[in-house]
Amino acid sequence: MVFGRLFAGLRKTRETLVSGLRKLMGRGELDATQLDRLEELLYTADLGPAAASLVVSLREAFRKGTLKRAEEVEPFVKARLLQLMGGAEPPVAVELRPHVVLVVGVNGSGKTTSIAKLAALHKREGRKVMLAACDTFRAAAVEQLSIWADRLELPIFKGKSGADPSGLAWDAADAAVKEGIDVLLVDTAGRLHTQKNLMTELEKVRRVLGKRVPGAPHETLLILDGTTGQNAIVQARQFQASVAVTGLMVTKLDGTARGGAVVSIREQLGLPVRFVGVGETIEDIERFEPAAFVEALFQSA
Repeated sequence: MVFGRLFAGLRKTRETLVSGLRKLMGRGELDATQLDRLEELLYTADLGPAAASLVVSLREAFRKGTLKRAEEVEPFVKARLLQLMGGAEPPVAVELRPHVVLVVGVNGSGKTTSIAKLAALHKREGRKVMLAACDTFRAAAVEQLSIWADRLELPIFKGKSGADPSGLAWDAADAAVKEGIDVLLVDTAGRLHTQKNLMTELEKVRRVLGKRVPGAPHETLLILDGTTGQNAIVQARQFQASVAVTGLMVTKLDGTARGGAVVSIREQLGLPVRFVGVGETIEDIERFEPAAFVEALFQSA
C-alpha cells in the first residue's frame, strides 16, 4: 500500500481521533473522567459499535490496574483497533477469464468513479479490462463511464438508453468471453437499498451473469461513501441480504472525519474491505490492509 497516499487521505480522521486523544490524555495518572471524555471522542470519530467495544476494554483494563497512566492509552487503543479490524483478507484471485466483478451501491456513493479507479488499477497490473455500462436508466451514468473508458483506453460495452440491464449484462459477459478479457467490471444503476423492485432487478443481473460465465460474478463489490459514517452499515446489511456482497470499497476517506466507520464496518459485518478511495485522482485507490490503516491513523505528520 502507498502509505503516504493513505496517510494524506486519513488526515481529517486523524485530526479528530488521534490528535484529540493526544490532547486529552497527556501524561500522568489515568482517571475515570479522562475515560469518560475519551468515550465521547471515540464516538465523534464515528467508530460506532466498535467504540463501545473499545471503551469496555479500556475500562476493564483500568479497573484491573493494567492501564494506569494516560500515556499508555494510545498504544492500548491502537492495538485494540488492529484487533477489531481482524487480519488482512487475501485478495480475490483473478484466475478465471473473464473475472467478473459486479459493482453495486446507492446514488452518490462514487460508484462510477470507483469503477474507473478499479479499472485503472487492474490495467496497471497488466490485465485486459472491459467495462459494462448496465445503468441503462440514467444516460449520464453511461456517458460518464464512457468518458472514463476513453481516457483509460479501455473497451466498454453499452446499450441503448432504457435497455434491459440483465440482457445487457449477458451480452457484455458474452463479449468478454469471446475477446479474452481478464476482468469485466459491471456497473449497475445506483439505487437505494430500500427500493425492493430495484434490488430484485439487481438480483436478476447477478443470475444472468452466472448463466453466461460459470461462477460469475466472482466478486460483488459494494461501494460505500465514507462520509455517511454508520449509515453505511445499514446500507451494507441490505445489499448483503439481497445480492450476497463479497467485498467493500469505501470511498471519500479524504473528505471526512468519519474514517473510523471502516472499523465498525469490518467488525459488524464481517465483510472484507477490499479497497479504499483516498483522493480525487484516478490513482487514489488502495488495496486495504488493516495494519497499514491503523498505522496511517496514528502516524505523526
